[in-house]
Amino acid sequence: MLGSPTRDLRRLPKAHLHVHLSAALKPTLLRQLLHHDDETIPDMQSCDGTFATFLRAMATITNLIRTVDDYARVIHMVARDAAAEGVVWLELSTGLRASRLGLPDEEAMLRVLVEAAAEAERASGVGIGFIVTPSRTRSPEEGIKLAKLAARYVGRGVVSFGLADDEALGPAEPFADAFALARAAGLIRAPHAGEHAGPASVRAALDVLGAQRVQHGVRAIEDPDLVRRLADQHICLDVCPTSNAQLGVVDQLDQHPLPALLAGGVPVSLNADCPAVFGCGLLDEYQLARGLFGLEDSALARIAEASICSSGAPAHLRNKALANIQAWTLS
Repeated sequence: MLGSPTRDLRRLPKAHLHVHLSAALKPTLLRQLLHHDDETIPDMQSCDGTFATFLRAMATITNLIRTVDDYARVIHMVARDAAAEGVVWLELSTGLRASRLGLPDEEAMLRVLVEAAAEAERASGVGIGFIVTPSRTRSPEEGIKLAKLAARYVGRGVVSFGLADDEALGPAEPFADAFALARAAGLIRAPHAGEHAGPASVRAALDVLGAQRVQHGVRAIEDPDLVRRLADQHICLDVCPTSNAQLGVVDQLDQHPLPALLAGGVPVSLNADCPAVFGCGLLDEYQLARGLFGLEDSALARIAEASICSSGAPAHLRNKALANIQAWTLS
């Protein structure tokens, strides 16, 4: 049954919970940031679709953002674009690679980002928080260092703690201590899992890292017991259909497990992951869910509600967004 396109999806309040700061600009916006006209943006749709190729594309795009001012501009541009798509809360993931910008340490970079986000909030009306995200391919000690830094910035711009990169090369277990620190600080635990590794990766995110949200998590569909657990424990999966299709997590986009996860009662948020790489924005993913997967507006509203309820947004923003989602369904 096809979703009925009777309501404007731009007017549906939503949170964007899974988007990497360095690749958060759509290609058209990223080109406005480039220092030279001859710089090119990688196109995953014309590549081989492997995770290694994706990582190279991410490195290329990250290297296009060369200064502190560039990052401030990225945050402002992303916030303006998010506002146009109906986003009321934005969580930007960052690994705080300070040395490449010539900054003395990760805290110096975090201060830059937090200050830029505060200015972008005032200009755009979109609330912004950060997910500090170590790489699972780097040392657990670095994860602990970043967890301690994130903990110091609770209430000052940091709301979540993540874990990214290749699941095959970096299991969850070595990062248990870092996530224990994040939990003690009251940070949302939102690691990547269940993308290029199967249900066991999602279980480790839950059992070892205490995940409250899982970035991706779609491979959980292979284990019915795990799907029931996610539903029963209200663990939100921050799903990125276009990313999953372009990276071969699913063979074809129309085979994506989003509808099955929703049918199983799993809270799901929609996300664009890396717009600069995959060419999509958050509104594109909502339109895809309506057009390709046939989701009715009531289901799209539930997705938006899950994104708000699972976010690090402050209570006043949350309550207003939920009321406006309800109003959208009645319009």
